[in-house]
Amino acid sequence: MRPQIVLFGDSITEQSFRLGGWGAALADTYVRKAEILNRGYGGYNTKWGLFLLHHLFPLDAPTPPVAATIFFGANDAALLGRTSERQHVPLEEYKENLRRIIQHLKKCSPSILAVLITPPPVDEAGRFEQARSMYGDKAMELPERTNEVTGEYAKQCVELARELGLPSINLWSKMQETEGWQKKFLSDGLHLTAEGNAIVHQEVVKAFNEAGFSAQKMPYDVPHHSEIDGQNPEKAFQLQCPAV
Repeated sequence: MRPQIVLFGDSITEQSFRLGGWGAALADTYVRKAEILNRGYGGYNTKWGLFLLHHLFPLDAPTPPVAATIFFGANDAALLGRTSERQHVPLEEYKENLRRIIQHLKKCSPSILAVLITPPPVDEAGRFEQARSMYGDKAMELPERTNEVTGEYAKQCVELARELGLPSINLWSKMQETEGWQKKFLSDGLHLTAEGNAIVHQEVVKAFNEAGFSAQKMPYDVPHHSEIDGQNPEKAFQLQCPAV
């Protein structure tokens, strides 16, 4: 049975299996090595994600995941008094919720590799353009998210990873290293373009490799075809498929 890698997060994770998505690319990277499970929930914040922990990661699971990405914050950082305020989670509560998610995963499996990913930066002009395209003149003039506030959530995410000794990906900072990141990496000021997805995939693979979880070093789930003797094929399957 292939080991499982769970991608847990909001819409940026939910959409990651679309054409060009970072989750789909990760599934290709680990093809025949690990099962990539998409557990992304559009619109969710860390507070709502807590309600899913026992459902998605039962403590009595016979084969818990070997690795997981935790990718929340884009909705937690929604501003009070704006159109998306019901998704808002206070900064310190956001950090504590992430801590509780990690604690639960470690109860499922002390050896699980958990990688924290910060929310991406926010292109406020792009968000306004998106709102105008959806609501016309009824769109709010003030942004429901700002890059500055989202950066504070990213900082808390990285800080928690440091406290817990976990790998993290500071997507908020990484994307802003590239000139024109607003349109290059974000499709609507928040969600990812193909180039933005490529950045996430690249950083997740890098984090996994640095933690000793390289796809290249993992065994195939069943024998590679080059190992199969045409005259005596059962010999290749005896170890990985003993029932043959």
